[in-house]
Amino acid sequence: MKIYDGWKIILGIVIGIAFFTMPIWLNLSSAQSKVKPKLVYPTDARQCIDDKDYMNHYHMDLLNYWRDSVVRLNMRYVVRNGVVLTHNGQKLEMSLTLTCLKCHSDKKNFCDQCHNYLEVKPYCWDCHVQPKEVLK
Repeated sequence: MKIYDGWKIILGIVIGIAFFTMPIWLNLSSAQSKVKPKLVYPTDARQCIDDKDYMNHYHMDLLNYWRDSVVRLNMRYVVRNGVVLTHNGQKLEMSLTLTCLKCHSDKKNFCDQCHNYLEVKPYCWDCHVQPKEVLK
């Protein structure tokens, strides 16, 4: 038994493979080399809610937990091991603007650097007022 139209089958397989792998090829061809941003951390001696490595990777999870705790459970202060955390004698509030932005006030050089690098569009500013840019 001979296959006289074998070239049509092979051409169909090649076109099918090209069609299904097209997103991969398009993604590889549009990849841009990005330089990892250097964050400008606050220089004053304030203590963050958690260590730097945790905050770099999981701050959005923490902020989502805070949002849910404040809005749904009416929990207003950061509690760890049953104790309300304090800094300089003040209770730490579960608040982006009242806790985080006191130290990390330079949105352009801190938040936006990583979010732009990772192509993430945070929705924090849908509810919160964006901090004013720091003029230097």
